[in-house]
Amino acid sequence: MVFYLVTPTSGNPMTQLATNSLLLDPYFPPFNEFTPAQAQAAVVTVIAQNREAIDAVVAAGLNRPAVEVLRELEAIDDRLSRLWSPIGHLNAVQNSEALRKVYEASLAELTQYGSDMGQHQGLYELYSQIQASPEFSDFSQAQKRAVELALRDFTLAGIALAPEQQAQFKAIKKRLSELSNQFSNNVLDATQGWHLHVTDEKQLAGLPGNAKAQARQAAERKGLDGWAITLDFPAYLAAMTFADDRSVREAVYRAYATRASEFGPRERDNSAHIVELLQLRSALATLLGYENYAELSLAKKMADSSARVTDFLEDLAEKSKPVAHQEWQHLQAFAQQYLHIDNLCAWDVSYAAEKLKQRDYELSQEELKPYFPAQKVLTGLYSVVEKLFNVHVEKCANIAVWHPDAEVFEIKRQGKTLAYFYLDLYARSDKRGGAWMDDCRVRRATENGIQLPIAYLTCNFTPPLGDTPSLLSFDEVTTLFHEFGHGLHHMLTEIDVAAVSGINGVPWDAVELPSQFLENWCWEPEVIGLISGHYQTGTALPRQLLDKMLKAKHFHTGMFMVRQLEFALFDFRLHQLEKVENIAEVQACLDQVREQVSVVIPPDFNRFQHSFSHIFSGGYGAGYYSYKWAEVLSADAFSKFEEEGIFNQSTGQAFLRNILSQGGSRDALALFKAYRGREPQVEALLRHSGIRA
Repeated sequence: MVFYLVTPTSGNPMTQLATNSLLLDPYFPPFNEFTPAQAQAAVVTVIAQNREAIDAVVAAGLNRPAVEVLRELEAIDDRLSRLWSPIGHLNAVQNSEALRKVYEASLAELTQYGSDMGQHQGLYELYSQIQASPEFSDFSQAQKRAVELALRDFTLAGIALAPEQQAQFKAIKKRLSELSNQFSNNVLDATQGWHLHVTDEKQLAGLPGNAKAQARQAAERKGLDGWAITLDFPAYLAAMTFADDRSVREAVYRAYATRASEFGPRERDNSAHIVELLQLRSALATLLGYENYAELSLAKKMADSSARVTDFLEDLAEKSKPVAHQEWQHLQAFAQQYLHIDNLCAWDVSYAAEKLKQRDYELSQEELKPYFPAQKVLTGLYSVVEKLFNVHVEKCANIAVWHPDAEVFEIKRQGKTLAYFYLDLYARSDKRGGAWMDDCRVRRATENGIQLPIAYLTCNFTPPLGDTPSLLSFDEVTTLFHEFGHGLHHMLTEIDVAAVSGINGVPWDAVELPSQFLENWCWEPEVIGLISGHYQTGTALPRQLLDKMLKAKHFHTGMFMVRQLEFALFDFRLHQLEKVENIAEVQACLDQVREQVSVVIPPDFNRFQHSFSHIFSGGYGAGYYSYKWAEVLSADAFSKFEEEGIFNQSTGQAFLRNILSQGGSRDALALFKAYRGREPQVEALLRHSGIRA
């Protein structure tokens, strides 16, 4: 990648930044010219430039308008963000040994830089002076909020600590960054490092044709005859749901459930990483005067206390567990009577559930998938967004991407471009699993106008095979809507201050509101007509199948609810522990949570925690509850559309005006109340989940 590096010049920091800004031309990262060596050199150079520029801004002080000082600091931050964003993204979607080394080395530099800036006394005093200045009262709401959040973050970065404690804080942050990256690498390597080689086609009985074809292709890539079932999620899910051979299901389940644990190669075992991560997080909280890491995490969230979080989760569990227990008993009885499985094991659950759904609703996931080709779903998704928010999505040409699967689009309103996004839908061997949205560029005001936001939207769906396009399960359809909801939050912001633009500055337990909100449209008959069309005939989903699908909407929602609550309570309670001495204590915490809320208890060998990337490498540590917290907000937000019409223009504009466009510029609860006219209520979530009528 060409980074247009230059040597810093003397003079006004703003002038220096304007002439030396990174990647101003081209506006989009030149992914087709990327080399890891250039990337590492660029990170070192830009960090050095930024240190010099920040020191110059601090030395100049408030001898010019405070708003200009803020813009200078913002531009300095943006320069580094514009550089690091494509490097971090490529490490996730096109991982290689060479890039991994560069990423790890650069991550260490960035962590050190971030810690230094968080404890930069001169910079802290400058922000304090800005807040105390007469000009502050004339700042916009977004500018005020950005300053307030910056001062909060200085405190959370240890600005008030003694010098020796600050050094300890920095060392902890550096090590946490290393451990998080190692955890993620181990999960990726463990996922890609296993496959089940099948030479007898009888063992593949029950698998859909597309899944078998993908297994054949995987074997060919590995130089094997027959078939290879991998742990890429589409392959794993197909085996768990459809493989008639119980031994195949068990083998794949065991491999997936023990990834990056003591049951695999020692160098990929995350046990020690988990313990050290928890110990260091606890130490960090203690340094800052918090009782535990869970308390520290709430400093940036809507929830105001640990008790509020645990009470919320336990209350949901109390309401949901009876429903989940009934579903589990029903599934066990069905498996015993119709599948002749007397002891329903973890590797049987998805398989038996699919058979039960076929019997009770005459509906199979595979029967639905031909009606949801990925490109048709995308077209329908764009139509939904256009109806709700008066925006139009168009494909862009001649913009460099990292893989032929990736595409670039722009979002327009009345012919005016508002934002861009990269879309990368399909699973690959060098790509991190899961689905996510990340920012490439953030909206902000510059000397030359508005820098438009750019998003990365990434999924891991089954890729096209021959003449057959990618066909999505309905869960994948909702995943696509979910990630696009995150993207809209980033791209439709009208805030020009980077620190609170888009998803920036939004509390972690509110950031899932737009994503979960948009999922609701997947279930609307009017929308299903837009997102469905048989890949061979173009025929929309028949009414008969639609009715069956809607009837089955609440199938096993109780079991799904308590499963999510298991994850959330485990995460939060784990981070409330004073100190974790060994990995057995982590397992004990998980076992206690399962005893309280779960109805399906996994086998003893299950090591789910060893690949729980959300909390150990994905930013959700002590925050996984955010999914359920935000789901209350999203369900209640959607209920306004249920009351006023799912494509009601004024309701859509109200959501855009009060939620999507505001970013983190105002308190999240205040924004919700401005949209809904009251505080959030849990009833809509319980109704949407089938827990209550």
